[in-house]
Amino acid sequence: MSESKIVKLHGMLANKEISCTELTQTYIDAIQKDNAALNAYVTVTPETALSAARTVDEKIAKGETIGLLEGIPMTLKDNISTDGIKTTCCSKILEDYVPIYDATVWNILKKQNAVLLGKTNMDEFAMGSSCETSCFGGAKNPHNTDHVAGGSSGGVASAVGGNIAVYGLGSDTGGSIRQPASFCGIVGLKPTYGAVSRYGLIAYASSFDQIGPITTSVEDAAAVFDAVSEYDEKDSTSQGRKEAPVTDTLKNDIKGMKIGIAKEYLDGVRDEVKEAIQKATDIYQSLGAEIVYFDLPALKYALPVYYILACAEASSNLGRYDGIRYGYKADNYFDVNDMIKKTRSNGFGDEVKKRILLGTYVLSSGYYDAYYKKAQNLRGTIVNAFKNAFTGCDVILAPTVPMTAFENGHAVSDPIETYLTDICTVPVNIAGLPGVSVPCGFDKKGLPIGMQLIGNTFGEAKILNAAWQYENAANMFKAADFGVKL
Repeated sequence: MSESKIVKLHGMLANKEISCTELTQTYIDAIQKDNAALNAYVTVTPETALSAARTVDEKIAKGETIGLLEGIPMTLKDNISTDGIKTTCCSKILEDYVPIYDATVWNILKKQNAVLLGKTNMDEFAMGSSCETSCFGGAKNPHNTDHVAGGSSGGVASAVGGNIAVYGLGSDTGGSIRQPASFCGIVGLKPTYGAVSRYGLIAYASSFDQIGPITTSVEDAAAVFDAVSEYDEKDSTSQGRKEAPVTDTLKNDIKGMKIGIAKEYLDGVRDEVKEAIQKATDIYQSLGAEIVYFDLPALKYALPVYYILACAEASSNLGRYDGIRYGYKADNYFDVNDMIKKTRSNGFGDEVKKRILLGTYVLSSGYYDAYYKKAQNLRGTIVNAFKNAFTGCDVILAPTVPMTAFENGHAVSDPIETYLTDICTVPVNIAGLPGVSVPCGFDKKGLPIGMQLIGNTFGEAKILNAAWQYENAANMFKAADFGVKL
């Protein structure tokens, strides 16, 4: 079982076994030592971190009670706005952008004296599955730095998996929390769409994007989710958490729980991943859960639906980067049109330009009905298919990714296979459902394998409880040889 780092460190702080300043400095030192190898952080914020740490130490010295997340060193993906701290989306077009406001999730954690160590690496504008589209180069896998950390939240996963942050917040548009968590052997929770505010998250595809935690244990994921899942009037899609705190429902017996496995989720999955999933089902059966196999044929539409709709939304969302209002601006141009063209051509990377062009194409006259409208209709089909599936089971079990982390550079040499890494994760975003990735084994190279538990809308408590039971029974967590050892 992977114990809760947050609970352990909270106890050490509250019992004065270590000061928050000492703890924070330990993590800052570890970043200075290991970030060159991992490339997890693109901006390090020691002053911000130590200032929060001193505040926590003052509270403890006065005998005041501190909250669970107070004083815990953490990180944010570099598309989450931080007032006065660079937020670049790892793109040349925003390389010097400093927001003048905080994202709601960071505002919540800041008020709780969370210790922000810095901003972490990501695929440019969250478009990618390896973190290698970042203008800073990709984050590395802490289990083997010859392999990718995954994407797009690769920097958060590398930092947490590499023990240079206790937890982090990433964003998940088509698997960008769960996939790197799977690759790095840690836990990643993509909440229900609307459960966590998107205010201050720099948009990729607004009807898919969702912020969530990346941690080393299920209990920590639950604690962070409870903290940030508040209703926010600044986000028109925000609903907040619909249930009691999910940490209160962890460790409940799952005897009689129906765990569904859709046969389509296992199509094209590597043998080692299939074997790990089978072993996980055996463990669930030993805990008294019932395994239910069923068909979900609508899954075959998920990948094309996702890429059509997400790219269409990206085409619209990224139209604001024109060199006029903020961000990078071309130096030499003839007129306004030439300036915009050169700014966007030079400022965006190849993957981002590819997705903007695809999105513009499917929205254009003559192609809207053939592609975009059809994809929206199929999205409804997928939503209904999941609704029907949950009439026969409580949660769905699936691989997180069909394979383990690929080698650095593979995304460039084989982009199609890289897109296919999203095949198990995108259906959750299409339907707005919660999903959590949990380590469930290792391949022959020692690289982690992740399994995914999918719940019905606002079913975070159910999937996290099932994930905790598995984690407790299987004990698949393996610490990487980097960072702070607790």
